[in-house]
Amino acid sequence: MKNTFFLKAQFNANFGKEMASAASVYEQRKKSDIDDYALATYDFVFISDEQDKLTRLGNFLNANYGYKLNTIKKQNDYWELTGDATEFPVDENNLMYWALDLYCKGYEFDCKLDGYGAMGDPKNQKFPDMEINNDDHYFELAMEAYNKRNLGMAIIHFSTAIKINPEDPNSWYSRAIMKDELHTWKAARRDYDKAIELAPNFVDAIINRAANKDEAGEYEEAIQDYTMVIELDSQNEMAYFNRGNSKLNKKDNKGACEDWNKAKELGAKYAQKRIDEHCQQKTLQQKITGFFRK
Repeated sequence: MKNTFFLKAQFNANFGKEMASAASVYEQRKKSDIDDYALATYDFVFISDEQDKLTRLGNFLNANYGYKLNTIKKQNDYWELTGDATEFPVDENNLMYWALDLYCKGYEFDCKLDGYGAMGDPKNQKFPDMEINNDDHYFELAMEAYNKRNLGMAIIHFSTAIKINPEDPNSWYSRAIMKDELHTWKAARRDYDKAIELAPNFVDAIINRAANKDEAGEYEEAIQDYTMVIELDSQNEMAYFNRGNSKLNKKDNKGACEDWNKAKELGAKYAQKRIDEHCQQKTLQQKITGFFRK
């Protein structure tokens, strides 16, 4: 259903402000002499114009995030849902991605994230166990969170895994995917770069970085990455198909059609739609031109 309360234009316009707000909340926490990565439980507030929207959001957060929710209440011209999140280790990035995930989830249900906060005692701080629990433990927690669409906690768990073992390219690559899904493509790019630095032949990471570059309008750089993949794996249909898309964005229809046909030859049936849209007409025109030249 189309949003009527939290419009897409508002979502886009306020995305950067939400990031700045998270930074401000983090700075207030630091002023309280609480250390980075100390555990905290944040409360939160969502608002919307209909009780049912908040009910559906609350049901999702309870079932998938394990959040504790309070009764939805009417507040003047809108309805309000409050609750408590699960505990997580807080630093500037973790708090930002936790908040961005809630901001995005609210939009999905046509609800606005209206605020959040947490109490903290600098004399009584707790931290996640990163000695007994290894990076595999946090990687698995991250995947569990991702499978429940809890992107904020997935990023937090991947970050903990990276703290324990910064040499594992899979954690960097996986965290990059989450960051891409939360619309922070520059941060995602840096994680893809690190994954590829650690594993230069990491085909999936190179493909995703190329897609990231294409989304950013860096078509030539994307083509270079797709070409790198093809040099590593000449049978990679996705690399040919995506490279064709990037070539089309550069107005190179001939090159695009060649790549889509190669992708189709390798088994990418989905390439046919692109071929039909951008290649068939040109082929017919060439035939007609050739006919009149005889």
